[in-house]
Amino acid sequence: MAPMDSSYPASSSGTARLGASLHVKGEITGNEDLAIDGSVEGLVQLEDRKLTIGASAKVTADVIAREVVVYGNVKGNLRARDRIEIKKDGSVVGDLTTARIMIEDGAYFKGSIEIDKAGEASSDSHDLEKPAFTRTPRAAATTASSSD
Repeated sequence: MAPMDSSYPASSSGTARLGASLHVKGEITGNEDLAIDGSVEGLVQLEDRKLTIGASAKVTADVIAREVVVYGNVKGNLRARDRIEIKKDGSVVGDLTTARIMIEDGAYFKGSIEIDKAGEASSDSHDLEKPAFTRTPRAAATTASSSD
């Protein structure tokens, strides 16, 4: 068995990585931070962990995590107990539920935002399974922006 290459980021930072050439259809669950650079279709559930969606990533999935940072493209609903960040070249089409949100200038977002300061984004899942328009509004905003 060959020794692990210590220069590989996942071995030192504790972050699992789904490479750019990998395509996953189905459900990803786990208990470690994850960086996605490839494509994912289905569900990504990392309740108490951070999910980073890289610039080359194409994610068509619902996401449940503690923290979500988007550099690439996401089509699906994002639920983060702590925070969601959409970086300047990131794109999200879907509804967001989180305690804190940051959308950088130049990012694209289409959907609704529900600010859940009580941290119920992951524990109040029975309400989130309903279509967005039937949920009880707490603090919701809808926005769309793009850089041209």
